[in-house]
Amino acid sequence: MAVYLDVIWLLNVCFDSLLLWLTAIMLKRDVVWWRVLFGAFIGASLVVMMFTPFSMYAQHPAIKTVFSFLIVFVTFGFKRIRYFLENLFAFYFVTFTVGGGMIAVHYFLQRQIDIHASVLTTYSLGVGDPVSWMFVLLGFPALWLFSRARINGIREKKLRFEHIVDVLIVFDGIPLQLKGLIDSGNQLYDPLSKMPVMIVEMNKVKEVLPEELVQHIQLGKSMDWINNEQLEKWVHRLRIVPYRVVGSEQQFLVAIRPDRIMIFYEQQWLEIEKGLVGLNETNLSADGEYECIIHPKMVQTGKRLTAS
Repeated sequence: MAVYLDVIWLLNVCFDSLLLWLTAIMLKRDVVWWRVLFGAFIGASLVVMMFTPFSMYAQHPAIKTVFSFLIVFVTFGFKRIRYFLENLFAFYFVTFTVGGGMIAVHYFLQRQIDIHASVLTTYSLGVGDPVSWMFVLLGFPALWLFSRARINGIREKKLRFEHIVDVLIVFDGIPLQLKGLIDSGNQLYDPLSKMPVMIVEMNKVKEVLPEELVQHIQLGKSMDWINNEQLEKWVHRLRIVPYRVVGSEQQFLVAIRPDRIMIFYEQQWLEIEKGLVGLNETNLSADGEYECIIHPKMVQTGKRLTAS
């Protein structure tokens, strides 16, 4: 079997470059292309050593660990020990993830066991088989792109969940517990009172509001509220908040001032003394991660509740 050392070396340079690049993407590091390439050269040199008299040393775990340290140091530099360890462990994670995925897909597609004349036989195509190399050349970039997309998705989801908090809203003495997303894009204020507005799904709020009030809000029959004794006490709580969405004309949102708003933020409860609850007809989260969008001003001005 012929082994083309230059092809193996070039293939490892490309693979190591992509792994280092994916590590930088995962950690959001700013890297220079020539440092990534230099680190990949160092990693590929370990493979070349396996075809030399030093192969016994190149296969030792300690030597491989030293090379990985050197690769990360050359690519990302050294600012402090924690910075270096984050880069190192992320590089290990990416390598094991992509490499493990390649092995899993390879053995999933490859058939190495066959039966002939009631005899069980096994076979191996070998590292030099052109089908195996074609699988690597096509499979690695595909798996790399998939891993990159998953890492970006995990990071985005983690960012969202870091800002998802517990919310407690009280209407007429009835508490309502929700999951809320703190969103800096929510800049709704009541134009008269200048109170920040929290947007809540109508389906969640209607459980604690009078049915007649919900029907009047949905149908827009505001002129009939004063004549209804059951809804008269809610009139002073109602506000009409104008808002505008990109690409559409100005619209209006019905908001209600609740008895109490509390937000559990950074392991403590905050009480919002001034705030409105805007009612939204559609679901705010497609997968149900949260039911309301919190105005950031509420978190900034919330009063910490102390145990008494």
